[in-house]
Amino acid sequence: MHSQVRSGADALLQSIELAQAVEDLGADGAYFRVHHFARQLGSPFPLLAAVGAKTSRIEIGTGVIDMRYENPLYMAEDAGAADLISEGRLQLGISRGSPEQVVEGYKYFGYVPAEGSTDADMARSHTEVFLDMLSGKGFAQPNPTPMFPNPPGLLRLEPYSEGLRQRIWWGAGTRATAEWAAGQGMNLMSSTLLTEDTGIPFHQLQAEQIQRFRTAWEQAGHDWTPRVSVSRSIFPLTDDRDRAYFGGRGPETDQVGYLDGGNARFGPSYAAEPDVLVEQLAKDEAIAAADTLLLTIPNQLGVDYNAHVVEARLTQVAPGLGWR
Repeated sequence: MHSQVRSGADALLQSIELAQAVEDLGADGAYFRVHHFARQLGSPFPLLAAVGAKTSRIEIGTGVIDMRYENPLYMAEDAGAADLISEGRLQLGISRGSPEQVVEGYKYFGYVPAEGSTDADMARSHTEVFLDMLSGKGFAQPNPTPMFPNPPGLLRLEPYSEGLRQRIWWGAGTRATAEWAAGQGMNLMSSTLLTEDTGIPFHQLQAEQIQRFRTAWEQAGHDWTPRVSVSRSIFPLTDDRDRAYFGGRGPETDQVGYLDGGNARFGPSYAAEPDVLVEQLAKDEAIAAADTLLLTIPNQLGVDYNAHVVEARLTQVAPGLGWR
């Protein structure tokens, strides 16, 4: 198997092309992973803006932006611009981030945790400032002799996009961080990995995480309804290419490992004939509990093959499970 993504340019341009393809196929969104120091999608906002300009219907999101690396004010400006270009279709997944290509890479960006705090504390602090900036409240004292006329009062960051604040998601790796996200008024994004393990199957632990998020949300008293997404790797085996890439694995189960100083539970990948997938996925309690399902793709296999995978999921798996 040879990668069709050989450079940063390949990753970016093929991502735009694939987003257009999935919109044409009838999918609901295109979400992009963000990793620094890798020749792929380290700086998401130019890509999000380009996808927004090239599409008209799908949601455009991230899964996730590592807030340890971010200047929250500059990020709020970039996010506002990308959301306006897409006419309000941005869905930003943010988080503390995952292990990266380099050790403590955020330090090269000029960010160091305050004394007595951790990198996770710093990510949450950056997040709180970012959310505050998205509220649209004025905070900056205007210059009495500005270059351009100012509106009255304190100034907010521009460009401002109404409604973006309610389209921020927190990628939570534990039940406790899901509860924190609820308190902050963010949607919940839960992936194929939880950085804790209680001995129960992954999908049940994730369903518990979702329930605790919703309970904390209700207790926080927010006046709007959040969304919840879970991620899965699902590959219908419909032709010889699928079987060559993903066949022959046999049924997969959870994996328990060690990550970031503690136990972690990894959910299984699914690769089978479509009718078998329908039977397997119908038993996934977290999928049933969530309202949004993010399906990963092997982007290194190119636009044409990934469009085929998306089409197979939409036409041969989704109807049997009642997904739209």
